[in-house]
Amino acid sequence: MPPSSPESPATAEAPVTALTVSVKTLCAFAAKAGDLDLRFVPVPSAQEGQGGHRLVQNRRGPAYESEVILAAAFDRLTVRGRADGYDPHRRRVEEIKTFRGDFAAIKSNHRALHWAQAKTYAWMLCEREQLQRLGVALVYLDLDSEEETVLEETCTRDELRTHFETLCGRFLAWAAQEAKHRTDIDHALAALAFPHGEFRPGQRDLAEAVYRAAASDRCLLAQAPTGIGKTVATLFPLLKARPAQKLDKVFFLTAKTSGRGVALDALRTLDRDRAPLRVLELAAREKACEHPGRACNGDACPLARGFYDRLPAARGEAVQAGWLDRIELRRIALQHEVCPYYLAQELVRWSDVIVGDYNYYFDGSAFLFALTKEEDWRVALLVDEAHNLLDRARGMYSAELASAAIDGVTEKAPVPIRKALRNLDREWRLLQREQVAAYEARDEIPEPFARALLDAVAVMAEHFTAHPDEPLGPLQQCFFDVLRFARLVDSFARHSVFECTQGPEGARMLVIRNLVPAPFLAGRFDACASATCFSGTLAPFSFYRDTLGLPDDTATLDVDSPFRSEQLTVRVAMDVSTRFRDRPRSLATLVDIVAEQFAQRPGNYLAFFSSFDYLADASAAFADRHPDVPTWAQSRGMREADRDAFLARFAPGGQGIGFAVLGGAFGEGIDLPGDRLVGAFVASLGLPQHNEPNEVMRERMDALFGDGYEYTYVYPGLQKVVQAAGRVIRTETDAGVLYLLDDRFARQEIRALLPAWWRVQPMFASEVGAAPSGGPPDLAQPGR
Repeated sequence: MPPSSPESPATAEAPVTALTVSVKTLCAFAAKAGDLDLRFVPVPSAQEGQGGHRLVQNRRGPAYESEVILAAAFDRLTVRGRADGYDPHRRRVEEIKTFRGDFAAIKSNHRALHWAQAKTYAWMLCEREQLQRLGVALVYLDLDSEEETVLEETCTRDELRTHFETLCGRFLAWAAQEAKHRTDIDHALAALAFPHGEFRPGQRDLAEAVYRAAASDRCLLAQAPTGIGKTVATLFPLLKARPAQKLDKVFFLTAKTSGRGVALDALRTLDRDRAPLRVLELAAREKACEHPGRACNGDACPLARGFYDRLPAARGEAVQAGWLDRIELRRIALQHEVCPYYLAQELVRWSDVIVGDYNYYFDGSAFLFALTKEEDWRVALLVDEAHNLLDRARGMYSAELASAAIDGVTEKAPVPIRKALRNLDREWRLLQREQVAAYEARDEIPEPFARALLDAVAVMAEHFTAHPDEPLGPLQQCFFDVLRFARLVDSFARHSVFECTQGPEGARMLVIRNLVPAPFLAGRFDACASATCFSGTLAPFSFYRDTLGLPDDTATLDVDSPFRSEQLTVRVAMDVSTRFRDRPRSLATLVDIVAEQFAQRPGNYLAFFSSFDYLADASAAFADRHPDVPTWAQSRGMREADRDAFLARFAPGGQGIGFAVLGGAFGEGIDLPGDRLVGAFVASLGLPQHNEPNEVMRERMDALFGDGYEYTYVYPGLQKVVQAAGRVIRTETDAGVLYLLDDRFARQEIRALLPAWWRVQPMFASEVGAAPSGGPPDLAQPGR
């Protein structure tokens, strides 16, 4: 049913039913107590943990049952889970845990939680097998030595029943509350009307495509112009689809903090009295931390001390509040003296819409993805400004090692670590012994170096396991760098390249640079019920489908622009070249074009350049030739206050030119409607530099997809251009001018990648200010 229909049938009235809950969630809710304790102890990766489970399971006899699916009920509560193993001959259920280092370092409250899980599975097996008693074992496997430490109890049927019913009793009131909330939300969403009454042009097309994707469990790539209200047009249909599609969560994922704010504003427009959603905002740990510099344990931080003892009251107030943006969440957390950051993580289980950064779902250690898999949730993703996901994901699956960081800690490190790091350095030097050039790219990582790397990880992990209270310092940071690098060595393949660089004074750097994150992200898209990736610039769709790992049956939508070509005068400077070799010769002509347009129509303009160096040259040349025109410029590493001051110069009725870098903070995500911005100049195609790393990428892209030059240079460059140009026309009443200052913009293959509604017209420097054929929009009036 189209999402615009407020009369969609509501779910039939029903009594409050049981909430199905996992064993892990039940025990985490009802059996956790004491401090939050995140003292660093190296833990196995998910892959290593799974390997450890298989190792233990394979050691058992042929009758041994692995990954036993179990369920049991108490009153209206159904509990489901998967026991690691059951030995029917010994009548023993096993809960397997993997670790490294000292067994004694496993915290007592963690063991208590493990016992709670094991005994819950034991009760389920007693029920299934009609047993009167059962052995319950915790099997701890040291991954380094592959030795098992087994803790075992024999429990009677009555003891296990009492344990199970006690946990369920603690959870049952909460479960009834959650079941009622689910029913109420589904009824409200089925009757939810579009909050603005009528759709803007283009909004309905987008909303219906999102609804269809959710209804068919498909992914969607949607390109829709800025200004139509993409955020509400994607959230509304997905929430409408939730009851029928039995969605558990909606994850709204953004590239920037500003994107979270836009999403929260859109959610506020949905009538919360009729659809009382629980909305949770996830903020970065460094921004949410109340005691920076203190360790996350009860000995160091008062908000970690007794965290799980005070969590139930904080959790109860939070779900009643429902609206849990960063400010409200912090208020509740501090009122109950618990950590805001970790309270937010606990509340993910009980929230309907979670708004957070890409990394919470797409990163290698993303906890939203881990919870989705663990709880078997049906989640729908909304990936905002999805053109940013490619570069962000490349960073998530890249790592670097600097020789200086290792050299700086080796001599002061404990003897075992010193020996391992020296061995690593020796293999590193052998690896680069015959390297002559400053940069070299390889398709393979030498096995001796990989072994030395893993040895260093094991020795350092053992040290930090034995010294969990050691403060964070260079040695621990070195370990994190080595560990991250080692994990990517394990997954190294054609999607990445191994780069070796040599600098002055013997400086060396190794980088695993991801080029195509698709193999890592494909599983993330497979794990969700549906995903909509939307942006103002997703052309061509094949480029993003290939590089992001979206399924082959991903639907696509290119929403027509609501803007008219008459609103934007687009002119290509045919006698200007911004190629690197031509920049000195064309600079004077370029800045004169900018100045002459300003003289024709004084107002606020943005001028975009491909680099800070080019920006500085242009800004200086402009100031020298046209000193009477107000200008201001973006600088490297601008702080938030400086960025705000830059944007504040674009006041209504103002006059001046802001110089900015293409693809930077002012190239997208800023809104300057009306006469706050009347024009833009783009002095570059935005193509990445032709250098050795990018040429390596071009060759790899060509081998994988056959369009190496386009995938490496053209598509990423033009995406930045279109984003920057999109700052000019923000509403249907805006009008402005766009200058594309390079003759290459007139090429047919480049023009095909620009928005179809642009009417691009060639011009020459001598024509600046002359009306293009067809007549310009009336720029004498404010655009709003």
